[in-house]
Amino acid sequence: MAEDKEVVEEKVQPEETASDAVEEKTSGDSKSVEKKGKKAESGESDFRYIVRIADTDLDGEKRVLYALTGIKGISLHVSGFIADIAGIDRREKIGNLSDEQVSKLHDIISNFPKYAPDWMVNRRKDLATGENLHIIGADLALFLREDINRLKKIRAYRGIRHELGLSVRGQRTRANGRRGLSLGVSRKR
Repeated sequence: MAEDKEVVEEKVQPEETASDAVEEKTSGDSKSVEKKGKKAESGESDFRYIVRIADTDLDGEKRVLYALTGIKGISLHVSGFIADIAGIDRREKIGNLSDEQVSKLHDIISNFPKYAPDWMVNRRKDLATGENLHIIGADLALFLREDINRLKKIRAYRGIRHELGLSVRGQRTRANGRRGLSLGVSRKR
């Protein structure tokens, strides 16, 4: 039975291209053989090692899913969502993307609240505008600083804790979170 179902496969040798050719270099009396890579064949001649999106230089060697996380304010989950909306394979290296695909990524990132559900943005119902925003890059630190200054100005508990340099989120401070030079208990002599 197994013999009836056997399929004979022919191995077809691909035609040798210029990029697969073997070069022989002679240096003195020793010969070394180098094989050229298949980079020219796979279209990596237009490969970009640095891709600039949202005022951030991204490593072209990384895959789209991980490269987008180099932008502040974009997590792994958000980068996967952006790649899916743009119709780009998450596993594709970002250096291999065409200019159209990079501009599409840039457009989605700059208008992220328009594409994403409300729960996915990082600043819901902004205090000043009342809109859902997704803040990225240097603006993220700016907005954080403004929020802390507002808490200090209205003398909120969290603002006072920030001023004093103490833990803000309810952690205990008796044993942990100690900073400075004084350690242990001073002893009388």
